[in-house]
Amino acid sequence: MSKKIYMDNAATTRVLPEVFEAMSPYFTEDFFNPSSAYEVSGLVAKKVAEARQLVAGTIGAKDKEIFFTGGGSESDNWAIKGVADALKDKGNHIITTKIEHHAVLHTCEFLEKHGWEVTYLPVDEKGRISLKELEEAIRPTTVLISVMFANNEIGTIEPIKEIGEIAHRHGVYFHTDAVQAYGHEHIDVNEMNIDLLSASGHKFNGPKGIGFLYVRTGVKLSNLIHGGAQELGRRAGTTNAAGIIGLAKAAELAVESIDKSNAYETNLRDKLIDRVLKEIPYSRVNGDLENRLSNNANFCFRFVEGESLLIMLDQKGICGSSGSACTSGSLDPSHVLLAIGLPHEIAHGSLRLTISTDTTEEDIDYAVESLKAIVERLRSMSPLYEDFVKKNRS
Repeated sequence: MSKKIYMDNAATTRVLPEVFEAMSPYFTEDFFNPSSAYEVSGLVAKKVAEARQLVAGTIGAKDKEIFFTGGGSESDNWAIKGVADALKDKGNHIITTKIEHHAVLHTCEFLEKHGWEVTYLPVDEKGRISLKELEEAIRPTTVLISVMFANNEIGTIEPIKEIGEIAHRHGVYFHTDAVQAYGHEHIDVNEMNIDLLSASGHKFNGPKGIGFLYVRTGVKLSNLIHGGAQELGRRAGTTNAAGIIGLAKAAELAVESIDKSNAYETNLRDKLIDRVLKEIPYSRVNGDLENRLSNNANFCFRFVEGESLLIMLDQKGICGSSGSACTSGSLDPSHVLLAIGLPHEIAHGSLRLTISTDTTEEDIDYAVESLKAIVERLRSMSPLYEDFVKKNRS
């Protein structure tokens, strides 16, 4: 297949040439360990310090509040397990939502096996939590609220500032998994009342295997990785200088172009959603159409299996993703789609297309025309669809 249209930017993004160029010397000429004592290592350490300061500035934080990690999953684990361990004498209750990334859900399930109590808040049909239900769920033993900034599947953006206000009013720490949002949405940790924030470089045109955790000064957090004195003695492991410098460059480029990128992507996203809903019968868009990431379009097509849909799209050179067994490794549909109230049979026919500034109008048109033909073909092989059509004609 010579034609290749990449519409899975929520899964990962390409490293920009400028980012690769910024990283390159630290793999070859300036490969030194920044923790070593000699002068050339000190120069690398200085670059890492500059990167930390740059990243901090993108969210209104102090440089000493930024800790580089191996990515979003590590940052989520550290935030939740770290607070749980540090505050175990104060309480044993955590609040999160039913639509979190598995890096959060599985971490909470791990803690439940060790005596912790977790409240999993429901969401409405758009994927938003109820602030009233959140506040009612807080107990005297609650030590942490963890709610993702924007959902990785349906793109819904949560009321982060208001969640933080509620948490602080009750003396509870607030962590947000901002892996999908950082570099795509304006974030100010002080204005939004955020105590801990997770991000991952490869979601905003940076390298894989590098992320960061923001920890507000004064937040009690136990270390996740023990060993050396890296990351201000909080996270052991040889400093990934190249990755950190690449992440910082990607962050700089992403944050300075957020408004321009969002305007471009929103236009294409809305065209994609509009055409699909108008031209493909029995289709629906999932998530909040107003409070939504600019690059996210998530659909369900009745009488279609997501696994077959993905395979046939791939044959057309289109890269997307689905909540079906093909991508989840499970026979169950997406937990996010079930949480917003979709029945299993509809949730199984899901498709997530996430675009970027590399996406063109021609790409959107090609994707829609391909989708129309594929959905029609799959439905023609479905006895359920045939019965449905007959019933509606009679």
